[in-house]
Amino acid sequence: MMEFNQLVADQVKTMDKLLFLESEIERCQKLEAELAELQQLTEVQSVTIEINQMKEELKAIQSVFQEQTEQIVLTYQQEKLSV
Repeated sequence: MMEFNQLVADQVKTMDKLLFLESEIERCQKLEAELAELQQLTEVQSVTIEINQMKEELKAIQSVFQEQTEQIVLTYQQEKLSV
């Protein structure tokens, strides 16, 4: 009976280790998923920054285009009056 009790005690210790490792694996997997999500969030933020920079560049180009258009119209009108 003593050997049986020892075997049961050993098995309980093994089960405790098993449960502990399973909970640690689950915890680490959750952490891994959070880190992966943060990595994606970082990538999204990087893309957002790039988009905002391109929008600012677009505004500048639109402004130049509008100024060029106004200059073209003005020049055309002046040349038409000169003829």
